[in-house]
Amino acid sequence: MLAAVPALLLASCAARTDTFKPRIVVTNPDGGGASTTRSFLVSGYVLDDQGVKSLEVQGVNVPLEAAGEKIQPFSFRTLIQGSSATYTIRATDLSGNVSALSLPVRVDTVKPTVKVTKLERDGQNIRVSGVATDDQRVSQVIVDGNRLNITPGTRVEFYAETSGTYADIQVRDAAGNTVSMRAQ
Repeated sequence: MLAAVPALLLASCAARTDTFKPRIVVTNPDGGGASTTRSFLVSGYVLDDQGVKSLEVQGVNVPLEAAGEKIQPFSFRTLIQGSSATYTIRATDLSGNVSALSLPVRVDTVKPTVKVTKLERDGQNIRVSGVATDDQRVSQVIVDGNRLNITPGTRVEFYAETSGTYADIQVRDAAGNTVSMRAQ
């Protein structure tokens, strides 16, 4: 029976197989692959518990800062022919596990729209309500320099309180197109 104890202890020290595939995270462009131009920077990072060996975009190797590290930042520049494309990002870890991410990207030159639906004044205080729309996605609504907390979408209702004689409203879509208006 005592002879079985060392065998059991050694069994618990056996090497484990790495089955964790690298995780690819795109951080820019924020909110999706849309831009007002055909060429823009895509950046992010690859994460792996054992270390990242390599990264490819469309089959072309992307240099890593320090191969073998667990977190590897990356960036590459798009070159879209037409109005849209799909980039395949492929990462390999030190154990040979591979993961891939398909990133659809598009050129969006259409500005969002904004409409004030209600404007109230109480002395120097202004309350403004409105609707921002975009063919792809409204990502920001800013009133007098203050970014409002919104749920991004193709149609976004908003409300803000400010002070002064008017309210400057700016709406930005996911590609970076903006429209501004002054509500008075």
